[in-house]
Amino acid sequence: MDLLNQTLDRFSSQIAEGVSFNPDIFEANLVNLIILVGGLFYLLSGALSESLSERQQKILGAIQESEERLEEATKKLADSETQLAQAQMVIESIGKDAEVTAKQVKSTILTDGKTEIERLTAAAKAQIGTIEARVRKQISDYVVTLALKRITMQLEGKLNSSLQQQIIDRNISKLA
Repeated sequence: MDLLNQTLDRFSSQIAEGVSFNPDIFEANLVNLIILVGGLFYLLSGALSESLSERQQKILGAIQESEERLEEATKKLADSETQLAQAQMVIESIGKDAEVTAKQVKSTILTDGKTEIERLTAAAKAQIGTIEARVRKQISDYVVTLALKRITMQLEGKLNSSLQQQIIDRNISKLA
């Protein structure tokens, strides 16, 4: 707007210096109007061209900047797609490793379980054998005790001195 005001001020000062007063109103107005329109066209065409040129440069700069951003976005998209593909391969690898590890752990647990069952079975058999031996010993001790009581009772009632002498002689001969 300042440029337009300056242009009009310059134009009016040029007109005032070179133009004299014409008493014919119709002729003077027509000439004045032609001079005014010509001056305006001359002065404003340069300013308008300059303004349009600046606007065109701004638009071209914005288009160029947009194209650069589009290139960057395209590159970032390609990089992201590459990273996605790599991440998917890593995920697949981890999944396969997890399956292999799960199979190994399962196999190890089953093997350890079988070994533990065998160990517990052997320990149980050993305990049963030990308990059985104790029971046999207790039964044997009980039978011996009962037999000794019975023999003692029989001997107390029937044992005479000649029978006692025979038992003693027999045991002495066995010792020799």
